[in-house]
Amino acid sequence: MIRRCLALLAALALAGCGEPEPAGPPPSPALWEVTAANGAKGWLFGTIHALPEGTRWRTPEFEQALADAEVLVVEIANLADSQAAASAFAAVARSPGLPPLLARVEPAAKAELIRALGRAGMTERDFATTESWAAALQIANAAGSGDSANGVDRALLTSGLPVTGLESFAAQFALFDRLPEPAQAELLEQAAADTSPEEEGALARAWLTGDLAALVQTTDRGLADPELRRVLLTGRNRAWAGRIAAMIEQGRYPLVAVGAGHMLGGEGLPALLAAQGYKVSRLQ
Repeated sequence: MIRRCLALLAALALAGCGEPEPAGPPPSPALWEVTAANGAKGWLFGTIHALPEGTRWRTPEFEQALADAEVLVVEIANLADSQAAASAFAAVARSPGLPPLLARVEPAAKAELIRALGRAGMTERDFATTESWAAALQIANAAGSGDSANGVDRALLTSGLPVTGLESFAAQFALFDRLPEPAQAELLEQAAADTSPEEEGALARAWLTGDLAALVQTTDRGLADPELRRVLLTGRNRAWAGRIAAMIEQGRYPLVAVGAGHMLGGEGLPALLAAQGYKVSRLQ
């Protein structure tokens, strides 16, 4: 579950499905236009950080927004810099004196964690000094069969627009590193839970068709822990909404392309900007 949830929330973590997506309904991933009182505009595009190979997701509405935008706003501007990602991860992922990995989860979750380690070709010894959140990300990442280069955010970085990042690799890893151990253990247990190819395919289809109700369901299940929800979703949304509003007011015409989980419900970016007085219209 957490692997699917993070595909909608955090740019840094996850690999995607490697198999091509079968033909389905025409694409219509969620896109909003945000208009200020002075007429300045911006756009909110909810991305998914990994997709089946060959998925066609671009639409005329999206291409028009991309053409009208003057700056691309993403979670991490240098997302393709794997060395920077690895260095930022290594700086915070390890601590001495940690308990064995299996001792960090509830007894009922131990067998599932053992199976997850086996599927990933890892053992408990590999994580002797790895913090629980970091182990969770590594296990979730190993569960993928493809390449996160299939992510929408990475594709947009080649658009030619100037790029602004809302965060950095270090900032995203720091979010996880600051989680209290119970929340980290919850993350680890969720990462160990097996996700079927059918479930991953359903997530990709929900994103592709703009099925917000299905995306809300995935996000709510993955972030049932209140601390995980605050740190990974609502706190970030509040911080980002202020920066996005400032860019719109400055006439920068930003296309904000961040994980679709950040667009959902009353705590999502469209709702937060509407509450600030902006006209927010869903285009698709």
